[in-house]
Amino acid sequence: MFRIRDAAALLGVSDDTVRRWADAGRVATTLDEAGRLTIEGTDLVALAQELAAETPSPPHRPTVLWSARNRFTGLVTRVVRDTVMAQVELQCGPNRVVSLMSREAADALGLEPGVLAVASVKATNVVVEVPQP
Repeated sequence: MFRIRDAAALLGVSDDTVRRWADAGRVATTLDEAGRLTIEGTDLVALAQELAAETPSPPHRPTVLWSARNRFTGLVTRVVRDTVMAQVELQCGPNRVVSLMSREAADALGLEPGVLAVASVKATNVVVEVPQP
């Protein structure tokens, strides 16, 4: 159970906004033993996801500066996905680069064999980027 002020802080809105949403029936509330309004955690999750879906993503801007010095442009040659992770292989000239990432990231990037991608290597991490067409 979350008090109104705690729910508001988690959602990034004011206490009054959460109270208005509760009054309008957008989120269910109950009274705790001290008579304060509270929101069940699962109801708060549903509201947070609803708010996130309503909020437009900021416009994508092409990368112009980066700290990684080793960037390899190449073609995706293989993508192996399971329920959580993906293994992505790129052929970058004579170099084969392999990256492990979340399946969600691989799906969001549209990584499939034949896709042009850039592997940015810094220390032991490999970040895969897709250049803007």
